Amino acid sequence: MEMKQPEMMNREDGGEHEKEQESQENGRLVADSIAEKGQKTCSGPGQVSNGYPSTSPQSPRDGAGAGTDRGSTPGTFRTLVVQQTSLDPPRETWSKKMDFLLSVIGYAVDLGNVWRFPYICYQNGGGAFLLPYLLMAVFGGVPLFYMELALGQFHRSGCISIWKHICPIFKGIGFAICIIALYIAFYYNTIMAWALYYLLSSFRATLPWTTCTNQWNTPNCTQYLSTDLNVSWTDNSISPAEEFYIRQVLQVHLSPGLHQLGWVSWQLALCLLFIFTVVYFSIWKGVKTSGKVVWVTATFPYLVLLILLIRGATLPGAWRGVVFYLKPDWGKLLTTTVSMIWMNGNLYRQITPSIFFSLGPGFGVLLAFASYNPFHNNCYKDALITSSVNCLTSFLSGFVIFTVLGYMAEMRQQRVETVAKDAGPSLLFIIYAEAIANMPAATFFAIIFFLMIIMLGLDSTFAGLEGVITAMLDEFPHLLARRREWFVLGLVCVCYLGALSTLTYGGAFVVKLFEEYATGPAVITVVFLEVIAVSWFYGTTRFCNDVQLMLGFAPGVFWRVCWVAICPCFLLFIIGSFLAFPPEVRLFDYLYPFWTTVLGYCIGVSSFICVPSYMVYHLVTTKGTFKQRLLKSITPEAPGSSGPQRDTIVITNAV
Repeated sequence: MEMKQPEMMNREDGGEHEKEQESQENGRLVADSIAEKGQKTCSGPGQVSNGYPSTSPQSPRDGAGAGTDRGSTPGTFRTLVVQQTSLDPPRETWSKKMDFLLSVIGYAVDLGNVWRFPYICYQNGGGAFLLPYLLMAVFGGVPLFYMELALGQFHRSGCISIWKHICPIFKGIGFAICIIALYIAFYYNTIMAWALYYLLSSFRATLPWTTCTNQWNTPNCTQYLSTDLNVSWTDNSISPAEEFYIRQVLQVHLSPGLHQLGWVSWQLALCLLFIFTVVYFSIWKGVKTSGKVVWVTATFPYLVLLILLIRGATLPGAWRGVVFYLKPDWGKLLTTTVSMIWMNGNLYRQITPSIFFSLGPGFGVLLAFASYNPFHNNCYKDALITSSVNCLTSFLSGFVIFTVLGYMAEMRQQRVETVAKDAGPSLLFIIYAEAIANMPAATFFAIIFFLMIIMLGLDSTFAGLEGVITAMLDEFPHLLARRREWFVLGLVCVCYLGALSTLTYGGAFVVKLFEEYATGPAVITVVFLEVIAVSWFYGTTRFCNDVQLMLGFAPGVFWRVCWVAICPCFLLFIIGSFLAFPPEVRLFDYLYPFWTTVLGYCIGVSSFICVPSYMVYHLVTTKGTFKQRLLKSITPEAPGSSGPQRDTIVITNAV
């Protein structure tokens, strides 16, 4: 068959004069009734099965009406319709399915799994705590996790632009998520800088936190090893590990509080600069590069946890820690304290150490990661796999931590609860670091342990910043799409400058303030509005139809009930509890004054204020009466309603 030069025909009203111009064949030819084998049903008008907008008719009958009918007589011209998916560059996708799974697992499994879950577990009933934990996983965390994966995969958009397809008036949620992600980056990466300082200090025969002869030590420093039987531990004793952490790494003793933070520690500033350099070169090219990095950063921590578990189980007194970890205390479940456990801080998920924030919906990360999936990827299976891995990792980490705590209690001749009084980073940088120093081959275990801490943090940082990057690139594609590297560089620089306050002598106080107030309440409220917008405004029926279009089956009754009723009620309870019972914040011997509570709430409101602000802006700028504006604000935009190329088709003429 002799092919003529391809022509581009713009469809105009009434079949006016046709303009011929050269074009590229970026689609596939569909002649008469011949369709591509295995073609699936399109997801709607103007949209093909993979979720991309289509600008050409979806059937030969539609195509025939778009151009001039030349007839079908031999020797005459016959119209062939080119079915194209988009005139824009195709969206980036994961190289492999495992890249996506490891990225999500690396994001979900972070530092909080290692220290926060074990501490909260033994503090609130030990093995009895597993009951509310599993209930929270089944009815709270996993349904929201599944919902965000499905939303991101179907609409293929970041946390800002996705709302025009769901409920445009809630677009401010996306901007609030981006600001919260910046606040997290300001303090979360500082923890990795501390771990890097420890890692660099571990490359020596004698670990510096094992002796009391250093310049930062005080007379109360009590040096002992497992072989020092003549050393007694008193209430005034301070371990060399605690003094190394407080007086050498943090240098908190040089700052009286938040009102006088002091100078920036240049050692920590260099460590943080190295961390952000690694982050930049891991995410600057997109998921193609970060998807390869997570093969190391997401798998190495599991190898280290396994090694530490085996080593900890062989230590004397390890069984005491395990019993203390798992022994049920049902009485604590009836106390008011346990009813408020979801209000405790968490380093990257905020507010709660429960499964809900361990999985991390509401941070825009799951939307971003899922948007790079194939349209028909089984995100339901992915949600079950990754959430199960996350829960099991938290449980495994408890054994790793408490075997060592039992060993420390045996060595000090104290009760396990006395040794395990430290929570948060102190549990890692003081208690666990001290236990490692008393093990044979202490240098080796210290190196792999702090390397594991860094990699756990890097995965979460990759994910958090990728959520912001995807959101901004999808919202402003013409401005940022071809300048991704420069935008990522600017974002990383902003995060580094914002983190300088956490590198001061009083930087640990700033980290604690951000952890407790700046992000938690805002995130809870954002997630509450998100599930309301999807299940009540967009509609559970419509959302389930979208899922069925992708996966071939619709979510069951259990998922629908969780999205419509259970999750909103649970989130509303958390918001009310936090407002009614603000936590008392204390770090070391410093009790946060009242003005710091006000400051923390102000920082938190500064992100959440984007939601009502955008609602007002959208109603003001929309044309029509108030009723018309309101109706348009809660109505999803039709697919393919934007963009100048939406009415263009490509055809070729053939003999």
